[in-house]
Amino acid sequence: MDPDVTDNRDRSRFELEEEGHTAFAAYRIDGEVITFTHTVVPPALEGRGIASRLILHALTDVRGRGLRVIAQCPFVAAYIRKHPEWAELLARPLE
Repeated sequence: MDPDVTDNRDRSRFELEEEGHTAFAAYRIDGEVITFTHTVVPPALEGRGIASRLILHALTDVRGRGLRVIAQCPFVAAYIRKHPEWAELLARPLE
C-alpha cells in the first residue's frame, strides 16, 4: 500500500497530497459495495501516475475490507481493464 494515500472517510475519498495539491478518488459505500464515482488529479500533477497510485491503493484497501466494486468512474474502469487481476472485485461487469 502507498503510505502517501489516505482514506478520508469523512469526505468519502482516497487522497494523495503532492506538492501542495490534492488528488482524490471519490466513492460512496452502500453495504458491502463501494462505488468509485470520479477521480480528480490537479493539472499540476497530471502525467505522473498519481491516479494509478490512488486506485492501486484504493483497490488494495477494498480487497482487504472484503468490499465489492462498482467502477462508475471511467478511470477506475480503465485501470481494471488494464489490470485484470482486480476484476474479481467487481460487483457487476464493466460497461
